[in-house]
Amino acid sequence: MQNKQKTLNLLGLAQRAGKLATGFDAVKLALNKNQVKLIFIGSDVSQNTKDKLAFLLRKKKIETIEIFSSQEITQALGKERKLVAVTDSGFSKAIKKNLNEGV
Repeated sequence: MQNKQKTLNLLGLAQRAGKLATGFDAVKLALNKNQVKLIFIGSDVSQNTKDKLAFLLRKKKIETIEIFSSQEITQALGKERKLVAVTDSGFSKAIKKNLNEGV
């Protein structure tokens, strides 16, 4: 199985475990509570959304990943989402490890 697909599977698993914040408002709230470990943003989202997220992240050192389209994220989660934050360090480490193996 490809690393990209494994990563999407991990995202789905993290959602079932309740370790994701999905959607702009939920991600913003999780950022304010310092719960976010990793952020996925759809590669096809508007520049306005990217700018809003960049503003929220200006003083935080949180990795953002833009390798998946909104459609791929939606399929992995089973509901339409363009922005997803991983709030669990274990899932975050597993996802980063998986993505680094593909490089």
